[in-house]
Amino acid sequence: MKSHLKAGRITKIFITHLHGDHFFGLPGLLCTLSLQSSPDLNKPPVDIYGPLGLRHFIWRSMELSHSQLLFPYTVHELVPTRDQCPTEEFRDFSYLDRDEVSPEGAQGRILHLDPVEDSYLLIEDEQLVLKAFRLCHRIPSFGFVVEEKPRTGKLNVQKLKDLGVQPGPLYGKLKNGTAVVLENGVTISPSDVLEDPIPGRKICILGDCSGVVGDAAMKLCCEADVLIHEATLDDTQEEKAREHGHSTPKMAAVFAKLCKVKKLVLTHFSQRYKPAAQRGEGDTGITELKRQAESVLDGQEVTLAEDFMTIEIPMKKQK
Repeated sequence: MKSHLKAGRITKIFITHLHGDHFFGLPGLLCTLSLQSSPDLNKPPVDIYGPLGLRHFIWRSMELSHSQLLFPYTVHELVPTRDQCPTEEFRDFSYLDRDEVSPEGAQGRILHLDPVEDSYLLIEDEQLVLKAFRLCHRIPSFGFVVEEKPRTGKLNVQKLKDLGVQPGPLYGKLKNGTAVVLENGVTISPSDVLEDPIPGRKICILGDCSGVVGDAAMKLCCEADVLIHEATLDDTQEEKAREHGHSTPKMAAVFAKLCKVKKLVLTHFSQRYKPAAQRGEGDTGITELKRQAESVLDGQEVTLAEDFMTIEIPMKKQK
């Protein structure tokens, strides 16, 4: 409600794991979005992605509170694997909702791990690909990577002129990937006159974790423009952090370095770490977390996340 985002612009919601501080607010958010929306029978559903069991939680919350939304929603559930958490903490929620039908048509996809890619394909369209990968935490947790598809490279205008092609409709066809035939019978393919594709931007967001599961995370996060990683406790508390399924600045920075990311953003700090204005005697400053991460990254600047922070990621240019 304090964010600059408008309710109508929220079309997708992603939940990393089912600990209360990360998803108990979801029913309230949905109701708030509904209050700010106008009834529209043709409006596409809000897509919600999260671990198995999330759909049942939302259905029951809405049913028990007699809440009615002015928009449809669909819940897509990721089926975790047993190696994402301690054996004694794993729960199989596949039995939930077997004999029930959602009154709001919220039945979405059940997403299983792709054994070849070692990840979950959530969304793919003409512009972007969004995948999830496995993390290790006290309960199954997931990370998400959003990557733009490469944009078509620029037309080599000089080469086109040398081939006798003057500016006009044929340029547009070639730019859109269509081969053209000149009046002299010569066929020009887009690959003949287009420069290399322009890479898209990539953002990786990790939920609570003390590490990753499998090889997909490092591959998916490789050379990301932004990596958002938790750092709950400082480096002196690494044993405690791992015990509770969390990370330290050093752990986050090591992963960022291995992935060769361009920018590391730390988040999910314990309340024991205070901003300078709130520090008391004996308190550890939150900037210490930043210093610890930067020491691993050879001085590369690390950002400490704040509520409503905006990070601009510029479009990439032709190399």
